[in-house]
Amino acid sequence: MAAIITDVLKKQMMQKIFDETTGATAQYYVGIGKSSEWNATETVPTPTDTPKTIRDARAALQSIKQAEGTSYVIPRHNWSSGTTYTAYDDDLTTIPSNTYYVLTDENQVYICLQQGRDSAGVAVASTVKPSVVDLVKPFKTADGYKWKFLYTISAANASKFLSSNFMPVQKIVGSPSGAIETEQRSVDSNATPGQIVGIAITNGGTGYTGTPTVTILGDGDSCTATATINGGSVVKIELDSSADSCMKMGHGYNFASVTIASGGGSGATARAVIGPDSGMGADPRDELKSTSLMFNIKPDGEVANGSLSRKTFLVGQQFRQVALIRNAKHAQNNINPDDDSAAPPIFGAASGLVLNHLQLTDSSETNSFGINRIVTGSTSGAKAIIDQKDTTTGFHPRLIVHQDSANTGFGQFQGGEALTGAGGGSGTLADSASGFNFRVGDVDKTSGEILYIDNRAPVARTSTTQEDIKVVITL
Repeated sequence: MAAIITDVLKKQMMQKIFDETTGATAQYYVGIGKSSEWNATETVPTPTDTPKTIRDARAALQSIKQAEGTSYVIPRHNWSSGTTYTAYDDDLTTIPSNTYYVLTDENQVYICLQQGRDSAGVAVASTVKPSVVDLVKPFKTADGYKWKFLYTISAANASKFLSSNFMPVQKIVGSPSGAIETEQRSVDSNATPGQIVGIAITNGGTGYTGTPTVTILGDGDSCTATATINGGSVVKIELDSSADSCMKMGHGYNFASVTIASGGGSGATARAVIGPDSGMGADPRDELKSTSLMFNIKPDGEVANGSLSRKTFLVGQQFRQVALIRNAKHAQNNINPDDDSAAPPIFGAASGLVLNHLQLTDSSETNSFGINRIVTGSTSGAKAIIDQKDTTTGFHPRLIVHQDSANTGFGQFQGGEALTGAGGGSGTLADSASGFNFRVGDVDKTSGEILYIDNRAPVARTSTTQEDIKVVITL
C-alpha cells in the first residue's frame, strides 16, 4: 500500500505547536547541556531517537531558557543575479535548490510565477532583481521573469528568525501591527482565488509550422495564453497580458485543462498550474510550503533568573547539545525553599539552572576544587563531575555538578561526608539535616517532553558573549 501524509496535515500539526507557544497554553524551553567531551577527538555523534538518548540528554542538561519567539520558516534563498529560478508549480513536492521564491537585500520576499525564456524556450538566468512592491498584481522584469510580491521581513523578525539557512514566513492574523504587517495584510486581502498562474508543457509535439491555439477549459474563466514554436515544437506557453497586470490569470478555477490545436503539428500537451485555493499571497505558508517552526533564544552571559537574582547559565564552561523541551516542571527542592510553595507544577520562569549541586560548609573549600574534575564522597563513594563553583553571597557555597553513566554513575551522596576532588580539592558536604546537601537545581530534569536534540561541536560560553540559538523542527 502506498500512502502519503499531506502538507495540510503537517501544517495542522505545526499549527498546534505554534498556537501553544503564542497562546501560552504550554511552555517551550530551549536547553543547553553536555559539558563533557564527546570523545578524544570531539567527533560529534548523530543522535538517535531512543529512550537512552533522551535520558542521556536529561542527565547532561545544564540550563533552559523560555523560547523568546516562534515562527514558521522556510529555507533561505537570496536573489542572486545570474541564477536561473524555477516557477511556482502546483505539482511541486519539495523546494528545489534553484527555488521559486527569493529574498532580496531589502528583506522583501517574491515568488516567481514565470521563468524568463528565450525564443527557443530555454530558461535564462535572472539578471534584474525584483523590487516592485505591488500589493495587488504580479509584475514583469526586463529579463522576462514574472514575480509576485508576498511580504517584507521586519527588523524584529529578521533578528529572531533570519539565519544563513532559514527565513521567516507568517500569516497575519488579527489586527496588523505596524506598516509591514499592514502591507502584508493588503496582499492577503487582494489575493484572487482560483487563478491560473502558469502553463507547464508536458510534450512539445512535432510538425508545427504556425502558432497553435491554446484553449483553457475549466470551472473558472478569463485566463488566456499564447504558445511559441521553435523547430516544429511548442517550446513555451505564456499567459497573455491583461490591461492591469503582466498575466491574464483569470479567476475561480478549481479544475482546468489545456488543449493545443491547429498550427499544422500534433502531439503537444500541457497542463494548467493553479494557484493556492485562497489566492496567491493570501497565506505565504501555503505557497512557500512551510512545514517548519523555528524557536529562538539569546542567552546573554550568566542570565539572571528574575526576582531570585540567581544566575541560571554557566560561563567559563562549554555545551555540546541543544534540546527543545515542552512543559518542564519546577524542582521539588530547589535552592530557595521559600519559593517552592508558590511554584506552579509547570516551570514558568524565564530561565532556570537544571544541574544538581553539592552544598559545602565553607566557601574556601568550594574554591579548592577544579572545574570538569570528578568529586567523590568518601563515605558513599558517589561521584559527580564539577561544572562550576558558586560562592555567591547569600547562598550556601556549592559545587554545581552532573552525573552520567559513563564516568560517574548515579550514586547518592550522604550529608556530612568528606569530599575529595580528582587533581586536588577537599571539603565537607553540609549535613543533610539542614536540608542542604545533594540537591537538584531550579528544574526537574526528569520532567517535560524532549522534542528535539541537536548534537554540536563544543561551544564555549563567556560572560561577554551572547549566543543566538535557533532550533528548527520540520515535518
